[in-house]
Amino acid sequence: MPARQTIRTIALDMLQLIHYSLCPISRSIRLAIGECGLVVELEEERPWAWRRDFLMINPAGTLPVLMRPHGFVLSGYYAISEYLDETHGKVNGEAPPSQSLFPGSALERAEIRRLVDWFHLKVDQEATRYFLDERVYQRFIDMGRSTPDTDIIRAGRSNLRYHLSYMAHLLERREWIAGDAISFADLAAAGQLSVLDYLGEVPWDEFRKVKNWYQSIKIRDSFRPLLTDRLPGLPPPPIYASVEF
Repeated sequence: MPARQTIRTIALDMLQLIHYSLCPISRSIRLAIGECGLVVELEEERPWAWRRDFLMINPAGTLPVLMRPHGFVLSGYYAISEYLDETHGKVNGEAPPSQSLFPGSALERAEIRRLVDWFHLKVDQEATRYFLDERVYQRFIDMGRSTPDTDIIRAGRSNLRYHLSYMAHLLERREWIAGDAISFADLAAAGQLSVLDYLGEVPWDEFRKVKNWYQSIKIRDSFRPLLTDRLPGLPPPPIYASVEF
């Protein structure tokens, strides 16, 4: 695969998001950007490449990164999501909407953050990453394996069912993941599950409440750009782009 070019110059007033289309954390930020009504320039970065040019922007080497050319650089899902929540109205030159990515009281916002960590740390490390490493990243890494490790895939599926059961438990008592209003916790969960859905790994019919919740997220305007994502040589199953599945 040819070396990727350095990040191109864009308009000074344009926000830019460096991301990878199947990075679940990047996807949660793309959803947050959509919920905030913002338009950003997307620049794709391969998370396994560890390019020097990208490390000069974010020494941690993690995705996503929100930036303004010759301006600020933000990395980390809390730094970006809370920046968007607090300032997106100002970015657009408009008054902020009534809906927040972190709504409610201090205690309710703490619950949102707890669940964001659940999805972007536990689910990511115990399920999503297993499938991405074995079924996606290995395809592009030099000296990578040609076929997924079936033991790792089996462990990922077992772990995923545990996390889906916990989601179903939460949704027994709540309209949304963290409470009665949609929040960044829902977007974090959707970021993870949308990647797993792309890879055909979510047993939706075993978890009807989670499926109903996901359909409610999937019909939102912010989700539409994710449905057009395609990885060359690895298309999603037909249900991926369908709201009725």
